[in-house]
Amino acid sequence: MAASPSPRLIGLPYDASSSYLRGPAEAPPLLRAALHSTHWNTWTEQGQDFEGPNGLRDAGDLELAAGANARLQIEAGIVALIGAGGRPVALGGDHSVTYPILRAVSRTHPSLTILHIDAHPDLYDEFEGDRFSHACPFARIMEEGLASRLVQVGIRTMNVDQRSQADRFGVEVIDMRAWVTGTRPAVDGDVYLSIDLDGLDPAFAPGVSHREPGGLSVREVLTLVQEIRGTLVGADVVEYNPRQDPAGVTATVAAKIVKEVAGRMLSDVAA
Repeated sequence: MAASPSPRLIGLPYDASSSYLRGPAEAPPLLRAALHSTHWNTWTEQGQDFEGPNGLRDAGDLELAAGANARLQIEAGIVALIGAGGRPVALGGDHSVTYPILRAVSRTHPSLTILHIDAHPDLYDEFEGDRFSHACPFARIMEEGLASRLVQVGIRTMNVDQRSQADRFGVEVIDMRAWVTGTRPAVDGDVYLSIDLDGLDPAFAPGVSHREPGGLSVREVLTLVQEIRGTLVGADVVEYNPRQDPAGVTATVAAKIVKEVAGRMLSDVAA
């Protein structure tokens, strides 16, 4: 039996598709520094040493141009990572990077379920004249059939236009009102996880461009990660804005999430 692909970091320093603020392009090296800080050890809550001999490896950062060329470079970079036996754990970057990542991942996993944690559904057909804005990636993903199922958790900004898009694509939306009444996602099969850090309440993760009060706690997000059923074939952690995070609190939160994502993937490898 062939070995399961191992988790591999890849940085996507891109924020040219952001609205409102820039800064997420600066995130990958700071997230790495937090991940490898000696203030904590290298063990996940799930009992794996993510820096052990079979642990999380690092493919470095892609060098990215602007606009459409960046999307092509991201897709090619993820294809190469998967071809080399890796399972992508992408560090954004703004949320527009998820679309080219999924174009790559869907080549080998054509029947994906996406678990998407976010304050925003990112389903606009276009935003401020840009169909590839960070407000649009899941519209592109679903209209191209890159996933068979999209489950969104933490949503608290949905307007009429995005509700129409969600209905069009059959998106399963667990907004924060549903969350507090106990609704939880059930996913299995091949799962791709996309975590926008503004899905967390800004009390836990203030270092984002679009703070939206009333969100998830760190523990709730970690539990979602740890309880994913099926095979976690890839993930991204996006929208960290270091310019909004002078104390580095959000970098530490993001690094903790990355540790547990790696741990969840390592559970698949060990199985």
